[in-house]
Amino acid sequence: MSIELDHSIVSSHHKLESARQLADLLGVPWGPAAAGPFAAVYVNPGLTLDFIDTDEDFPVQHFCFRVGEAEFDAILGRLQAAGIPYRSNVRGPMDNQVCTDWGGRSLYWQVPDGHMWEMLTVSYARQPK
Repeated sequence: MSIELDHSIVSSHHKLESARQLADLLGVPWGPAAAGPFAAVYVNPGLTLDFIDTDEDFPVQHFCFRVGEAEFDAILGRLQAAGIPYRSNVRGPMDNQVCTDWGGRSLYWQVPDGHMWEMLTVSYARQPK
């Protein structure tokens, strides 16, 4: 069996709002998780992001979603409609631009909890064959 990421826990100060916002932007379902104190975002049949409330400080986490061209356009449209700023580089100002430097398209956005989300159409992180 290959190793696959099944789920990850995402710390939040507002788990319901954060899970709902991500699910709405990605166009995927969300709701209370079957187990535990989580608000789950069902990214795909093999990956769930489980948001959990905490009063503690936590580090910014980074999650990157590889999507097709049509999905990229749909998510970008939802970001724009929601007025959520985004940027073309991992660091720098929110320039509301899309990066095309890696053979596809990519962009980054942050949420009120501070986590950084990325989406791209072509991965630059794959191990060379």
